[in-house]
Amino acid sequence: MARTLIGLLFIMALAYGAIALLVFLFQERLVYYPQMGRDQRLDPRDYGLRHTALTLTTPDGEQLDAWFVPSPGSDAVALIFHGNAGNMTQRMDTIAMFHRLGYGVLIFDYRGYGRSTGRPSEEGLYRDAMAAWEYLTRERGVAPGRIVLFGESLGGAVAARLAAQMDEAARPGALVLASSFTSARELAADIYPWLPTRGLVRLRYDTRAALANINCPVFVAHSPDDDIIPFRHGQLLYEAAGEPRAFLQMAGGHNEGFIFMLPAWVGALGAFLETHVARTS
Repeated sequence: MARTLIGLLFIMALAYGAIALLVFLFQERLVYYPQMGRDQRLDPRDYGLRHTALTLTTPDGEQLDAWFVPSPGSDAVALIFHGNAGNMTQRMDTIAMFHRLGYGVLIFDYRGYGRSTGRPSEEGLYRDAMAAWEYLTRERGVAPGRIVLFGESLGGAVAARLAAQMDEAARPGALVLASSFTSARELAADIYPWLPTRGLVRLRYDTRAALANINCPVFVAHSPDDDIIPFRHGQLLYEAAGEPRAFLQMAGGHNEGFIFMLPAWVGALGAFLETHVARTS
């Protein structure tokens, strides 16, 4: 009996160790869910929006597929960082929302997503963010204070890291964190509480740490019903942000909160940005 029990425990230990090893080696596959190519049925023109198709070149030579949607009468721009799944064609509602609020929009696909070249990685996504920022500030001449960084889920960590790199003279007009997490390691600990995730997770995506170095207004939105990123992550991000800041409690799951809360979401976000971001020269 004792020998059988020891054998079972040994098998369980091997299985546990194998799972931990797989998480350590292949964690990128658990984080990035890129949809390759582009769904040609979806285009800003389907929403009545004029746009320009772009290719952004990253510091390390990757080519990023992007759209720029101008806003008549305003030189302010929302720079959108989408989440870890799909590609930019599935963010039409976000593009349309910012356009209705009077902002131009630059949205792009990270490396390895959509038609962009390369493979996604944490450092790679940070380089992608910088390429988009430099396109707006250098090539289009948009003043940093008229750029709103909008990060959804994983995109919140990327947007926060970008904002943290800017000094006072180049600070963005605002940072919006929608359904984002405090850090990859803390989120992994919530999703896999039975694994020693803090030792296994190589990815950082430390949004909360970035907030300590951000000097622009911060708007945080999160839902208590979020089925992927616990509500407390949004609360902790809000607590870590400096003033001015705002928090909007949404409703619905991780991918539905914006839909359920659309009028309140747009109204609260619009009012915050109207107060802190100049939309015209």
